[in-house]
Amino acid sequence: MPARLPETPRTEALREQQARREFLQHLSAASAAAWVGSAPRLLQAEETSRETPRATADACIVLWMAGGMAAPETFDPKRYHPFEIGTPVEKVMSTFRSIDTAVDNIKICEGLEEIGQVLDRGTLIRSHVLPDLGSILHSRHQYHWHTGYVPPQTVAAPHIGAWMSRVLGPRNPVIPAFINIGQRLEGIGENEEIKAFTQAGFFGSDHGPMNLPFPEEAARAVKPPRGMDPQRFTQRERLYKELLKRTDASEFRQESLVRSLENAHRLLSSRDREAFDISLEPKESYDRYNTGRFGQGCLLARRLVEAGARYVEVTTEYIPFIHWDTHANGHETVDRLHHEIDRPIATLIRDLEARGLLDRTLVVLASEFSRDMIIEGVPGSTATDQATAPTDVLREPKHYGMHRHFTGASCVLMFGGGIRRGLLYGETAEERPCIAIKNPISVRDLHATIYTAMGINPSTAFEVERRPFYATEDGKGQPALELFA
Repeated sequence: MPARLPETPRTEALREQQARREFLQHLSAASAAAWVGSAPRLLQAEETSRETPRATADACIVLWMAGGMAAPETFDPKRYHPFEIGTPVEKVMSTFRSIDTAVDNIKICEGLEEIGQVLDRGTLIRSHVLPDLGSILHSRHQYHWHTGYVPPQTVAAPHIGAWMSRVLGPRNPVIPAFINIGQRLEGIGENEEIKAFTQAGFFGSDHGPMNLPFPEEAARAVKPPRGMDPQRFTQRERLYKELLKRTDASEFRQESLVRSLENAHRLLSSRDREAFDISLEPKESYDRYNTGRFGQGCLLARRLVEAGARYVEVTTEYIPFIHWDTHANGHETVDRLHHEIDRPIATLIRDLEARGLLDRTLVVLASEFSRDMIIEGVPGSTATDQATAPTDVLREPKHYGMHRHFTGASCVLMFGGGIRRGLLYGETAEERPCIAIKNPISVRDLHATIYTAMGINPSTAFEVERRPFYATEDGKGQPALELFA
């Protein structure tokens, strides 16, 4: 359901700080529990009634619209009304006009013209339904979407990319199986919460992500340190192992950390590391992607999938009240974001197709929830007087745009990897609340669909702390088979 309007920015900040503290306490306990006992054991088919589906994809790229991408401002346009001072806010359902696309029955918002021209290569889902996990913490929603589990859990749930790394292994033994592009982990707010879901959980660090917050600096991350010859590296590896033995880390954790070191050495010693250097891309191609950090991330993702990466995530980056976290100046912010994502995403799809990679690469665009209302930031309004005040009206451009959290329906784009072409799946109500009224699909079932495309049964389970832990919640995820070609 939509979020409740905070009484004041000050009380909102205080509630947010308290919610973060409580969330971090739960996550700290889960992280500690993740390392208890021995390595998690993959339960066999006879223990879980698990069958391996036929894979339609062998690589996955997730384009994460961090912060809450408003469906009515992107891929599910509603009634448009231009900005006019004095307009009652309930009249405004989209602040962008709708435009035609390459698919006759699909319209999306202006500013996304290039994505519109590649929609015939994929499926647009308008009925992705998410639970209401509280209005404050995006981190709870991000954790849920990326792991399939609502926090807190008794163990640290693995990221969807870590499941692919652990169950499927690397496509190329040199290239990390799980790579995360564009998200800084320090200095931007909600640091620990972001780290909580950007990790491998109980699978161990060797299945965690290689984090590359700045795509243009990715080449530096895989450049061997100056003076680090093979003999010196071997000596450091020996000392590192001796140091680990003196810690109280479990044998499983020690082995996981050693494997991480060995994986890094293998990458640093290989010419495949050139895939990380986007400066090697021809200028014409580089310029098509380069609308900023996200566009550069899409280019890097394409290069890494070509080189053999299994799972790559590119994010617009979550920072409180920045990017898709549009609590004010919604229209202006989303107009900028349209420019940043439109050409790079369309170019990524076209490039994968031209290289014969799209059929085997599943591309998924998603966000933690949508937004549905122009309501926050209205001068003088509070949660107390909002219910009894006269109808709110637009007074300044900063009020124009979708600001309020909404979980009743969100949009997801899927391309390649065996997914149908030119399909519109699901439908939302034309008037508020714009909830899903046809073919709702939950996080659990969306994950089941993604796993199925990758050849992983949604009921795949590992034994952790003497109980099964499933790829989808309780192993009950059901793939939306209608989405497959």
